[in-house]
Amino acid sequence: MDKILQGDHEAIVAFYKTYSPQLLKYLQKKLPSKEDAEEILNDIFLAAIDELAFFEKKSSIKTWVFKIARNKLVDFYRKRKIKSVLLSQTPFLEIIANEINQPEFQFEKNKIRDRIEKAFYNISLHYQKILHLHYEEHISVKELAIILDLSFKATESLLFRARKSFRLAYERA
Repeated sequence: MDKILQGDHEAIVAFYKTYSPQLLKYLQKKLPSKEDAEEILNDIFLAAIDELAFFEKKSSIKTWVFKIARNKLVDFYRKRKIKSVLLSQTPFLEIIANEINQPEFQFEKNKIRDRIEKAFYNISLHYQKILHLHYEEHISVKELAIILDLSFKATESLLFRARKSFRLAYERA
C-alpha cells in the first residue's frame, strides 16, 4: 500500500491483478451487463487509489475494496432509477414546457405574483421582515432568534403568525 501511495506503477498493477478477478465476478452477479461490471470495476480501483491515504486499516484491504464496490453498485442503481424516473416523465415535462411558453401561462403567473405582492404589503412590517429574512434571505429560525433578540420558541411562534397573516391576506387579495 505504501508503494501505491508513492506512485509505484508496478504496485498499482499488482493491486489490480490481486483484486480485480474477484471483484469482476462479484459485479457480474450484481449487474445487468459485463460492460457495466467492467466500467464499475475501473471506477472502484480509481476510487480505491484516491482514497488509499485515508484507509485506516480497521479491516482488511479486501474488505475495504469490496465496501467501495458495494457503494459503487448502490450509486449505479440509484443513478439508473433516477434516469428511469426522469425518462418516464419526459412526455409530461414536454407538455409543461410547451405550456410555460403560452401567453395564458405568463398572464396567470403575473396575476399570482401581483397577488402575492399585494398580500405581502398588506401584512404588518414586523411580519414582512421575518418572512423576508426567512424565505428570501434563507436565514434559519435559530439565526432569526438571535437577530430579533427573541427565544427560539418565540421566533417560531412569530414566524407561524406571520405565515398565517400572509395566508389570510393572500385569500383576501
